[in-house]
Amino acid sequence: MRAAEHAGDDATHAIFHQLNSSFITPFDREDIYALASSLDDIMDFMEEAVDLVVLYNIEELPKGVEQQIEVLARAAELTAEAMPHLRTMENLTEYWIEVNRLENQADQIHRKLLAHLFNGKYDAIEVLKLKQVVDVLEEAADAFEHVANTVETIAVKES
Repeated sequence: MRAAEHAGDDATHAIFHQLNSSFITPFDREDIYALASSLDDIMDFMEEAVDLVVLYNIEELPKGVEQQIEVLARAAELTAEAMPHLRTMENLTEYWIEVNRLENQADQIHRKLLAHLFNGKYDAIEVLKLKQVVDVLEEAADAFEHVANTVETIAVKES
């Protein structure tokens, strides 16, 4: 995960460098910055979640985390598929609608996970550790929605 996050950082820096050295851009500079920054945020949250699991020596994640991860994986697939469409601004509507739906689903999963964590099965320290992991995964879902919202803004401006 760390290598993937560093590769994402490198890509973000390359985008910023290219943007700062280009006079003409495919769409507004601030939108490119927002998009690149939001994509970088996703990777940061994902790396943080993995780091927390390792640093806290969490041996078993609570039931339901796999659903959170499945939602994030689907959002990642959709986002990767949508990025090439920014060249033409076509076929993007379904992307931001579906990512918004996935983020709503992630919110529901997150609330159920929190309820599960506070049901008395775990000791207080374990609850704190696990809560931090599921909260960061929720932040990753929010970041995917932010990317989709940025894509929608770009598409509307450019149409």
